[in-house]
Amino acid sequence: MPHQRGFARLLARSSMMSTYPLPQTYGVVVPVKPPAVAKSRLRPLGDEARAELVVAFAVDTVTATLAASTVARVLVVTDDHRLAAELEALGVDVIPDGTSGDLNGSLVLAAAELRRRSPGLRVAALCADLPALRSEELDRALADAADGLSFVADADGIGTTMVTARSLASFRPRFGSGSRQRHLDAGGHEIAAADVPTLRRDVDTPSDLHAARRLGLGSRTSTALAGLRL
Repeated sequence: MPHQRGFARLLARSSMMSTYPLPQTYGVVVPVKPPAVAKSRLRPLGDEARAELVVAFAVDTVTATLAASTVARVLVVTDDHRLAAELEALGVDVIPDGTSGDLNGSLVLAAAELRRRSPGLRVAALCADLPALRSEELDRALADAADGLSFVADADGIGTTMVTARSLASFRPRFGSGSRQRHLDAGGHEIAAADVPTLRRDVDTPSDLHAARRLGLGSRTSTALAGLRL
């Protein structure tokens, strides 16, 4: 009788595992423009504040990404040496931009490098200006990704904040103006069902920053804003 009960528990556990598979593990590429030139639409806040916020956004985005249970590795792409050192201290890998001026081409090269380092991972590319990002929302979105090209639209429904793919062959990001429609036109699967407001809230303008603040900012951006008295 004890053996039968033990077998029944084992069978039930096996059934649960087949019904609820473990989440797929991802490697995430995060491109970051040098703070000296990034986020020009934040210039009304002042150049010093703009550059400091670029760094803060990236640190909070990467910190939340590292905390996601579905993420095994983060690879940052940047040409700024100071920022690279700060992000490496968080536990991520950093490489220089392979094709300056071509974001999508740079992401494809970075994804290939990520897969070279960790061949078993799915690939995702994530914007670095998500200062309110919560790791559980990133997990939720990645769990809803299809095998081919998938993406998350931004809060305005025009741009894109994340692109994923199971293979390098299907990883063909189309970031840029009107990228949501361009990803749809390419046959991408829009991750629309997941409730992920902090993943959608990228920051390009002061009004975007206020919207992100209402969602709850990461600690680095909160500290930066307090120091800048914004």
